[in-house]
Amino acid sequence: MAPAPSTFDPGLTQKYTGPLLRAINKDGSFNVRRRGLRGIAGSFYMHLVSLSWPRFWGLVALAYLTANIIFALLYTALGPRALRAAETDMGLNAFGKAFFFSVHTLTTVGYGDLYPLGLAANVVAAAEAALGLMGFAFATGLLFARFSRPNAQLVFSDRMVVAPYRNGHSLQFRIANRRTNVLTDVLADMMLMTVEQDAAGQLRRNFVELKLERTKIFFLALTWTVVHPIDDASPLAGKSAADLERLQAEVLILIRGYDDSFTQVVNTRYSYRWEEIEWSARFAPAFDVAPGGHMVLDLDQISATSPVEKV
Repeated sequence: MAPAPSTFDPGLTQKYTGPLLRAINKDGSFNVRRRGLRGIAGSFYMHLVSLSWPRFWGLVALAYLTANIIFALLYTALGPRALRAAETDMGLNAFGKAFFFSVHTLTTVGYGDLYPLGLAANVVAAAEAALGLMGFAFATGLLFARFSRPNAQLVFSDRMVVAPYRNGHSLQFRIANRRTNVLTDVLADMMLMTVEQDAAGQLRRNFVELKLERTKIFFLALTWTVVHPIDDASPLAGKSAADLERLQAEVLILIRGYDDSFTQVVNTRYSYRWEEIEWSARFAPAFDVAPGGHMVLDLDQISATSPVEKV
Protein backbone atom coordinates (compact mmCIF):
# COMPACT_ATOMS: atom_id res chain seq x y z
CA MET A 1 0.00 0.00 0.00
CA ALA A 2 1.32 3.46 -0.90
CA PRO A 3 2.17 5.73 2.03
CA ALA A 4 -0.24 8.47 2.95
CA PRO A 5 0.52 11.83 1.36
CA SER A 6 1.25 13.35 4.75
CA THR A 7 4.15 10.93 5.34
CA PHE A 8 5.46 10.51 1.78
CA ASP A 9 8.99 11.89 1.36
CA PRO A 10 10.85 11.31 -1.95
CA GLY A 11 14.18 12.19 -0.34
CA LEU A 12 13.92 15.96 -0.01
CA THR A 13 12.74 16.05 3.65
CA GLN A 14 9.42 17.33 4.94
CA LYS A 15 11.07 19.70 7.42
CA TYR A 16 10.47 23.35 6.64
CA THR A 17 12.81 25.97 8.06
CA GLY A 18 12.21 28.79 5.59
CA PRO A 19 11.41 29.58 1.96
CA LEU A 20 13.58 27.84 -0.66
CA LEU A 21 14.41 29.08 -4.14
CA ARG A 22 13.36 25.72 -5.60
CA ALA A 23 13.98 22.05 -4.85
CA ILE A 24 15.39 21.22 -8.31
CA ASN A 25 17.41 23.76 -10.26
CA LYS A 26 16.91 24.39 -13.97
CA ASP A 27 20.00 22.32 -14.83
CA GLY A 28 18.49 19.29 -13.06
CA SER A 29 20.69 19.51 -9.97
CA PHE A 30 19.19 19.53 -6.48
CA ASN A 31 19.26 22.78 -4.55
CA VAL A 32 21.61 21.33 -1.91
CA ARG A 33 24.95 22.70 -0.77
CA ARG A 34 27.37 20.54 1.22
CA ARG A 35 29.69 21.64 3.99
CA GLY A 36 32.81 20.05 5.37
CA LEU A 37 36.22 19.31 3.84
CA ARG A 38 35.54 15.58 3.59
CA GLY A 39 32.44 16.13 1.50
CA ILE A 40 34.28 18.50 -0.85
CA ALA A 41 37.28 16.21 -1.26
CA GLY A 42 35.13 13.14 -1.79
CA SER A 43 33.11 14.75 -4.58
CA PHE A 44 35.94 16.66 -6.29
CA TYR A 45 36.29 14.19 -9.16
CA MET A 46 32.52 14.01 -9.72
CA HIS A 47 32.36 17.79 -9.55
CA LEU A 48 34.90 18.07 -12.36
CA VAL A 49 33.07 15.45 -14.42
CA SER A 50 29.71 17.19 -14.04
CA LEU A 51 30.91 20.78 -14.58
CA SER A 52 29.58 22.59 -17.63
CA TRP A 53 31.98 22.62 -20.58
CA PRO A 54 32.77 26.37 -20.39
CA ARG A 55 33.59 26.10 -16.69
CA PHE A 56 35.61 22.92 -17.22
CA TRP A 57 37.78 24.46 -19.95
CA GLY A 58 38.11 27.65 -17.92
CA LEU A 59 39.33 25.63 -14.93
CA VAL A 60 41.81 23.68 -17.09
CA ALA A 61 43.18 26.91 -18.57
CA LEU A 62 43.46 28.49 -15.12
CA ALA A 63 45.31 25.46 -13.71
CA TYR A 64 47.68 25.38 -16.70
CA LEU A 65 48.46 29.09 -16.44
CA THR A 66 48.85 28.98 -12.66
CA ALA A 67 51.29 26.05 -12.77
CA ASN A 68 53.46 27.75 -15.37
CA ILE A 69 53.53 31.03 -13.44
CA ILE A 70 54.52 29.28 -10.22
CA PHE A 71 57.38 27.36 -11.86
CA ALA A 72 58.46 30.47 -13.77
CA LEU A 73 58.77 32.31 -10.46
CA LEU A 74 60.83 29.42 -9.07
CA TYR A 75 63.23 29.49 -12.03
CA THR A 76 63.50 33.28 -11.77
CA ALA A 77 64.23 33.03 -8.04
CA LEU A 78 67.14 30.67 -8.78
CA GLY A 79 68.92 33.49 -10.53
CA PRO A 80 69.83 34.47 -14.10
CA ARG A 81 72.22 31.52 -14.53
CA ALA A 82 69.59 28.87 -13.74
CA LEU A 83 68.44 28.81 -17.37
CA ARG A 84 70.74 28.93 -20.36
CA ALA A 85 69.55 29.94 -23.82
CA ALA A 86 70.87 28.33 -26.99
CA GLU A 87 70.79 31.79 -28.57
CA THR A 88 72.20 34.84 -26.87
CA ASP A 89 69.17 37.07 -27.52
CA MET A 90 65.61 35.73 -27.39
CA GLY A 91 63.90 39.10 -26.93
CA LEU A 92 62.52 38.09 -23.54
CA ASN A 93 63.26 39.21 -20.01
CA ALA A 94 64.19 36.77 -17.26
CA PHE A 95 60.60 35.98 -16.28
CA GLY A 96 59.54 35.56 -19.92
CA LYS A 97 62.32 33.04 -20.51
CA ALA A 98 61.41 31.19 -17.33
CA PHE A 99 57.70 31.13 -18.25
CA PHE A 100 58.19 29.65 -21.71
CA PHE A 101 60.76 27.19 -20.41
CA SER A 102 58.12 26.12 -17.90
CA VAL A 103 55.61 25.66 -20.74
CA HIS A 104 58.10 23.48 -22.65
CA THR A 105 58.89 21.41 -19.57
CA LEU A 106 55.32 20.99 -18.31
CA THR A 107 54.15 19.76 -21.71
CA THR A 108 57.37 17.70 -22.16
CA VAL A 109 57.93 19.39 -25.54
CA GLY A 110 61.52 20.49 -24.87
CA TYR A 111 62.50 22.47 -27.96
CA GLY A 112 66.07 22.82 -26.71
CA ASP A 113 66.34 26.59 -27.09
CA LEU A 114 66.32 26.82 -23.28
CA TYR A 115 67.78 24.34 -20.82
CA PRO A 116 68.41 24.25 -17.06
CA LEU A 117 71.86 24.71 -15.65
CA GLY A 118 72.90 23.55 -12.21
CA LEU A 119 71.48 21.10 -9.69
CA ALA A 120 68.65 23.26 -8.33
CA ALA A 121 67.28 24.19 -11.75
CA ASN A 122 67.41 20.57 -12.93
CA VAL A 123 65.60 19.34 -9.80
CA VAL A 124 62.80 21.89 -10.35
CA ALA A 125 62.59 20.97 -14.05
CA ALA A 126 62.41 17.25 -13.21
CA ALA A 127 59.63 17.88 -10.70
CA GLU A 128 57.72 19.99 -13.21
CA ALA A 129 58.05 17.35 -15.92
CA ALA A 130 56.64 14.71 -13.56
CA LEU A 131 53.80 17.04 -12.56
CA GLY A 132 53.05 17.68 -16.22
CA LEU A 133 52.83 13.98 -17.04
CA MET A 134 50.47 13.31 -14.14
CA GLY A 135 48.43 16.46 -14.75
CA PHE A 136 47.81 15.73 -18.43
CA ALA A 137 47.01 12.10 -17.64
CA PHE A 138 44.44 13.31 -15.11
CA ALA A 139 42.97 15.80 -17.60
CA THR A 140 42.79 13.09 -20.28
CA GLY A 141 40.93 10.80 -17.87
CA LEU A 142 38.47 13.58 -17.09
CA LEU A 143 37.89 14.24 -20.79
CA PHE A 144 37.21 10.55 -21.44
CA ALA A 145 34.83 10.39 -18.48
CA ARG A 146 32.96 13.49 -19.65
CA PHE A 147 32.62 12.30 -23.25
CA SER A 148 31.67 8.73 -22.30
CA ARG A 149 29.21 9.67 -19.56
CA PRO A 150 25.68 8.99 -20.84
CA ASN A 151 23.11 11.66 -20.09
CA ALA A 152 19.74 12.70 -21.38
CA GLN A 153 19.73 15.94 -23.35
CA LEU A 154 16.04 16.76 -23.16
CA VAL A 155 14.38 20.08 -23.94
CA PHE A 156 11.63 21.02 -21.49
CA SER A 157 8.97 23.60 -22.20
CA ASP A 158 9.65 26.86 -20.40
CA ARG A 159 6.31 26.69 -18.64
CA MET A 160 3.60 24.24 -17.69
CA VAL A 161 0.08 24.93 -18.88
CA VAL A 162 -3.37 24.34 -17.41
CA ALA A 163 -5.20 23.27 -20.56
CA PRO A 164 -8.56 21.72 -21.48
CA TYR A 165 -8.60 17.95 -21.21
CA ARG A 166 -11.61 15.87 -22.22
CA ASN A 167 -14.47 17.31 -20.13
CA GLY A 168 -12.21 19.04 -17.65
CA HIS A 169 -8.69 20.40 -17.41
CA SER A 170 -5.17 19.11 -16.97
CA LEU A 171 -1.67 20.20 -16.01
CA GLN A 172 0.78 19.66 -18.86
CA PHE A 173 4.41 20.12 -19.86
CA ARG A 174 6.24 19.11 -23.01
CA ILE A 175 9.62 17.54 -23.72
CA ALA A 176 11.70 16.61 -26.76
CA ASN A 177 15.10 15.07 -27.37
CA ARG A 178 17.77 17.64 -28.26
CA ARG A 179 19.93 14.93 -29.85
CA THR A 180 19.29 12.92 -32.99
CA ASN A 181 19.50 9.57 -31.18
CA VAL A 182 16.30 7.84 -30.12
CA LEU A 183 15.28 7.27 -26.51
CA THR A 184 13.07 4.23 -25.99
CA ASP A 185 10.89 3.07 -23.08
CA VAL A 186 10.69 6.63 -21.76
CA LEU A 187 9.08 6.89 -18.30
CA ALA A 188 7.84 9.99 -16.49
CA ASP A 189 7.12 10.59 -12.80
CA MET A 190 5.64 13.82 -11.48
CA MET A 191 4.92 14.98 -7.95
CA LEU A 192 3.63 18.10 -6.30
CA MET A 193 5.51 19.74 -3.42
CA THR A 194 3.65 22.24 -1.25
CA VAL A 195 4.21 23.94 2.11
CA GLU A 196 1.26 23.47 4.49
CA GLN A 197 0.47 23.47 8.20
CA ASP A 198 0.24 20.15 10.03
CA ALA A 199 -2.09 19.31 12.91
CA ALA A 200 0.26 21.04 15.36
CA GLY A 201 0.27 24.23 13.34
CA GLN A 202 3.84 23.72 12.13
CA LEU A 203 4.76 24.37 8.51
CA ARG A 204 6.00 21.31 6.65
CA ARG A 205 6.67 20.30 3.08
CA ASN A 206 4.19 17.83 1.64
CA PHE A 207 4.79 15.64 -1.39
CA VAL A 208 2.03 14.06 -3.45
CA GLU A 209 2.54 11.98 -6.58
CA LEU A 210 0.54 13.25 -9.53
CA LYS A 211 -1.26 10.64 -11.58
CA LEU A 212 -0.44 10.88 -15.29
CA GLU A 213 -2.58 10.17 -18.32
CA ARG A 214 0.22 7.89 -19.45
CA THR A 215 3.51 7.23 -17.70
CA LYS A 216 5.39 5.68 -20.62
CA ILE A 217 5.97 6.06 -24.33
CA PHE A 218 7.87 3.62 -26.50
CA PHE A 219 9.83 6.19 -28.56
CA LEU A 220 10.74 9.83 -28.01
CA ALA A 221 11.20 10.69 -31.66
CA LEU A 222 9.12 13.88 -31.70
CA THR A 223 7.60 15.53 -28.63
CA TRP A 224 5.80 14.15 -25.60
CA THR A 225 3.21 16.21 -23.79
CA VAL A 226 3.01 14.80 -20.27
CA VAL A 227 -0.50 15.23 -18.88
CA HIS A 228 -1.85 15.16 -15.34
CA PRO A 229 -5.68 15.16 -15.43
CA ILE A 230 -7.11 17.55 -12.82
CA ASP A 231 -10.04 15.42 -11.68
CA ASP A 232 -11.73 15.04 -8.30
CA ALA A 233 -8.87 12.84 -7.06
CA SER A 234 -6.18 15.34 -8.06
CA PRO A 235 -4.51 17.43 -5.32
CA LEU A 236 -4.89 20.38 -7.74
CA ALA A 237 -8.68 20.08 -7.88
CA GLY A 238 -10.26 23.44 -7.08
CA LYS A 239 -6.87 25.16 -6.79
CA SER A 240 -6.21 28.55 -8.37
CA ALA A 241 -2.99 30.36 -9.21
CA ALA A 242 -3.29 32.27 -5.93
CA ASP A 243 -3.65 28.99 -4.01
CA LEU A 244 -0.49 27.56 -5.58
CA GLU A 245 1.41 30.74 -4.77
CA ARG A 246 0.29 30.59 -1.14
CA LEU A 247 1.36 26.94 -0.95
CA GLN A 248 4.75 27.69 -2.61
CA ALA A 249 3.90 24.89 -5.02
CA GLU A 250 6.60 23.22 -7.10
CA VAL A 251 6.09 20.35 -9.52
CA LEU A 252 9.04 17.91 -9.49
CA ILE A 253 9.70 15.77 -12.56
CA LEU A 254 11.85 12.71 -13.23
CA ILE A 255 12.31 11.37 -16.77
CA ARG A 256 14.01 8.03 -17.49
CA GLY A 257 14.71 6.34 -20.79
CA TYR A 258 16.92 3.85 -22.59
CA ASP A 259 19.60 5.44 -24.78
CA ASP A 260 20.30 3.16 -27.73
CA SER A 261 23.58 4.97 -28.51
CA PHE A 262 25.13 4.22 -25.11
CA THR A 263 22.96 1.13 -24.44
CA GLN A 264 22.29 2.47 -20.95
CA VAL A 265 19.40 3.94 -18.99
CA VAL A 266 19.67 7.72 -18.66
CA ASN A 267 17.63 10.09 -16.55
CA THR A 268 17.11 13.77 -16.00
CA ARG A 269 15.26 15.96 -13.51
CA TYR A 270 13.34 19.19 -13.83
CA SER A 271 10.85 21.28 -11.91
CA TYR A 272 8.31 24.05 -12.35
CA ARG A 273 7.34 26.49 -9.62
CA TRP A 274 3.91 28.02 -9.27
CA GLU A 275 4.90 31.16 -11.20
CA GLU A 276 5.98 29.00 -14.16
CA ILE A 277 2.47 27.66 -14.74
CA GLU A 278 0.46 29.32 -17.50
CA TRP A 279 -3.27 29.14 -16.99
CA SER A 280 -5.84 28.84 -19.78
CA ALA A 281 -3.39 27.88 -22.52
CA ARG A 282 -2.44 24.90 -24.66
CA PHE A 283 0.74 23.94 -26.45
CA ALA A 284 0.99 24.85 -30.12
CA PRO A 285 2.21 22.24 -32.63
CA ALA A 286 6.00 21.85 -32.66
CA PHE A 287 6.36 19.55 -35.69
CA ASP A 288 5.04 19.42 -39.22
CA VAL A 289 5.23 17.31 -42.37
CA ALA A 290 7.69 18.50 -45.02
CA PRO A 291 6.74 18.40 -48.73
CA GLY A 292 8.93 15.31 -49.08
CA GLY A 293 6.82 13.47 -46.53
CA HIS A 294 9.21 13.36 -43.57
CA MET A 295 8.47 14.85 -40.16
CA VAL A 296 10.19 18.10 -39.12
CA LEU A 297 10.57 18.86 -35.41
CA ASP A 298 11.14 22.51 -34.49
CA LEU A 299 12.82 22.58 -31.08
CA ASP A 300 12.34 26.35 -30.90
CA GLN A 301 8.58 25.75 -30.71
CA ILE A 302 8.67 23.40 -27.70
CA SER A 303 7.43 26.19 -25.41
CA ALA A 304 5.00 27.76 -27.89
CA THR A 305 1.46 28.10 -26.48
CA SER A 306 -1.84 29.55 -27.57
CA PRO A 307 -4.58 30.94 -25.29
CA VAL A 308 -7.86 29.12 -24.68
CA GLU A 309 -11.06 29.95 -22.86
CA LYS A 310 -10.25 30.94 -19.29
CA VAL A 311 -10.10 28.08 -16.79
